[in-house]
Amino acid sequence: MSTDTLTNHNAAHAEHGHHDAGGTKVFGFWIYLMSDCILFASLFATYAVLVNGTAGGPTGAHLFKLDFVLVETFLLLFSSITYGMAMIAMNKGKVAGVNLWLFLTFLFGLGFIGMELFEFHEFISEGFGPDRSAFLSSFFALVGTHGLHVTAGLVWIIVMMIQVSKFGLTATNKTRLMCLSLFWHFLDVVWICVFTVVYLLGAMS
Repeated sequence: MSTDTLTNHNAAHAEHGHHDAGGTKVFGFWIYLMSDCILFASLFATYAVLVNGTAGGPTGAHLFKLDFVLVETFLLLFSSITYGMAMIAMNKGKVAGVNLWLFLTFLFGLGFIGMELFEFHEFISEGFGPDRSAFLSSFFALVGTHGLHVTAGLVWIIVMMIQVSKFGLTATNKTRLMCLSLFWHFLDVVWICVFTVVYLLGAMS
């Protein structure tokens, strides 16, 4: 077997190894997301049990401003669209395009977190913090946990922008971007459930 043949064989084997490792990591990340589903399911169940435990305090109908939360929701939905565009740019091998769309995703996500913190600050400043009632405890636990996940996603986006700028669209970075994509879209789905169960039904009750 010639040297060139051996080199090509080793390169092909290494590339195959990258694909195998990447697939395993993505599968492992799916397992993590399933565990996160259990976490959020528990928080939703807790909220459902405690939602009427207002202890004479305000209900969701008194607190929630649907127009405000709707803007939050659209920010997160738009961030999923921009992340999808980042993945398209990744598949085309466009480093600049990936970083541009990741940056826009970051801005939308940051706007979402900013609005959520503003809402929390308003509630707490009016005396409606998590210690006011069982309803508010479960509300802050559920919505706050989602917000912490989004914040972690924002940090991850910054790290990926640095990694892609420094090392390009390597097999490792592509796998990481795919895992981040799963994570970000998962948070979008969870938020739709939060918006429906907590805000929409709460404002109508």
